[in-house]
Amino acid sequence: MASYLEAFAGKKVMITGGLGFIGSNLARRLVELGARVLLVDSLIPSYGGNLFNIHGIEDRVQVNIADVRDEHSMDYLVRGHDLIFNLAGQVSHIDSMQDPYTDLEINCRSQLSILEACRRHNPEVKILYAGTRQQYGRPQYLPVDENHPMHPTDINGVNKMAGEWYHIVYHRAYGLRTCSLRLTNTYGPRMLVRHNRQTALGWFIRLALDDQEIPIWGDGRQLRDYTYVDDVVDAFLRAAASEQTDGQVYNLGGRRPVSHLELVETLIAIAGSGRYRLLPWPPERQRIDIGDVYSSYRRIRETLGWEPQVELEEGLRRTVEFYREHKEKYW
Repeated sequence: MASYLEAFAGKKVMITGGLGFIGSNLARRLVELGARVLLVDSLIPSYGGNLFNIHGIEDRVQVNIADVRDEHSMDYLVRGHDLIFNLAGQVSHIDSMQDPYTDLEINCRSQLSILEACRRHNPEVKILYAGTRQQYGRPQYLPVDENHPMHPTDINGVNKMAGEWYHIVYHRAYGLRTCSLRLTNTYGPRMLVRHNRQTALGWFIRLALDDQEIPIWGDGRQLRDYTYVDDVVDAFLRAAASEQTDGQVYNLGGRRPVSHLELVETLIAIAGSGRYRLLPWPPERQRIDIGDVYSSYRRIRETLGWEPQVELEEGLRRTVEFYREHKEKYW
């Protein structure tokens, strides 16, 4: 076992957004490593929380249905934990433009709720925050590194940037051990596929398995990078186990940039069903599109030895197999 993985045996760990996509996959890994895990999730219907995500480990985790915006709940729940993985958030760029106040509440006020609770009731805890490459906006250069200016193109990017910086300010002002990982397009089993407002790839997977047509806006040559969820979980564990990460931010990234066309053609070949069509950009989507974007993960590789391991084809194969087996729990 790698030395950093040994750090979690017996540790008390809280995961906000713990019944969601990344949170539940992280919980499974932590349980394997011997941690005592509390999952906090609001189970708001249109978001990603799903009780089936912890199928098979229900008796090895605690679950508390609570909203991270509730200061009184957070004051109680943060106590006694060694680590908090702060993954709760609203991640839909479209929803953030249609309902900016809810996005503000979930991605800003909730972060202050958690940080204030930790400052008052558990100042020794380490907090890992899930940031996003959407904070950068339209790239000025590629690959995007951590020094790239942040010019978000939508409300979600603005609020996620603020949420991240609350964590950094609480480190600098109060000494809280905080760290942010700026995630790129994360995919894998247990991602939300009920609608297309949170993740294009999740929706594409659903359409492919239903043998439906996948719409691709524009010419399909836009480049993105994709990170399989197991690699993201590994990055969070490495960051949590290291004191070097206190007060720092790190990009994650995929193994290589991939065009929308290559992504969809690969998915259709793996699923054995589905088709696609190139369509003109809808104005509301084109206004917040950021063109080609992919991230440099050099800093986290040099600091923690992390780099993505799962190739896109293998990750898509695992994901398609998962949803084919458990379709009724996610559709």
